Parts: sequence; C-alpha cells; structure tokens
Amino acid sequence: MEKMRVKVVPMHPDHLDELARLERICFSRPWSRAMLAEELDNQCAAFLVAVEPVTEKVAGYAGLLVMADEGYITNVAVFPEYRRRGVAEQLIAVFDSFARGNRLALLTLEVRPSNAAAIALYRGLGFEEVGRRRNYYDLPKEDALIMTKNYDYGEEETDGDPAAE
Repeated sequence: MEKMRVKVVPMHPDHLDELARLERICFSRPWSRAMLAEELDNQCAAFLVAVEPVTEKVAGYAGLLVMADEGYITNVAVFPEYRRRGVAEQLIAVFDSFARGNRLALLTLEVRPSNAAAIALYRGLGFEEVGRRRNYYDLPKEDALIMTKNYDYGEEETDGDPAAE
C-alpha cells in the first residue's frame, strides 16, 4: 500500500469528536471525549493529529506526556482505512524529533503483544522491548510489552574543531 503524507497538527477542540470516535474503534477501554479535552490544558502533554493535507480529515493521532526528561507515548491510533500507510510512523517521528530537540533520555510506550504490526513499527523506529506489565489490558486480558527508545547524547559535538575541545 502506498505511503500517505499527512499534515501533523496539535490537537484542537474541533478534533475531539473524531478522536473520541477513533478511540472507540481502536481500543477496548477508549478515552472519552472529556478525557481527550482535558489533555488540551495539560502543560505536560502534547497530543498530535494527523490530517489529510487537502481535506483536513483526521487520519490518526498520538499523545505524549513528558515528565522530567522522559516521554511517555500514551495513545497511538489510526483509522482502519489509513493503517499501514505511514501515518503512525509520521506521528512518532514528530515525538522523536521533540525528544532529541529537548534532550529527553527516552521515549516509552506500552503495546499488546498480539499487535504485531505496531511492534514491528516501533522496532523499526528504534524501540526495544524492556519489560512487561502483567494483565495490563482488558477485553481481552493481555499483558503489555513495554517498549523504550533510549537517547544517548554522549559528548557535545565539536565538528572536529580542536579549539572547541
């Protein structure tokens, strides 16, 4: 299937109805419209929406909570008709850029072990399985894989300038 270029924008109140609908499609315990709305005022959260560039139709969204120097990806959801077209990858790429730009130590998330497509995506983006949360999910009951991408900034870059060392 052909990759789809989306426009990634901050979540806005106009998106809430579609995102609540998407939550109901994707998750057995969906976030409500009210829960999503609360995140609009959360200074520690960044919720991004992927929209079709021309029609502005919502294709998917993702949420990130930042605490200290760690980023927790809370939600990644894509409407079925847009799956496997790079939408989630583009959303996570924005979080990856944010993490690097703000020198976060890591990004982490939970995923169902049965969600092979998501696991493959996350592995391809540099996330590694670091643990499990037993019986994390309901309907059906399932563990969660904890997948994390660590950032190692090492020494500051000097671009080979001996005077900068």
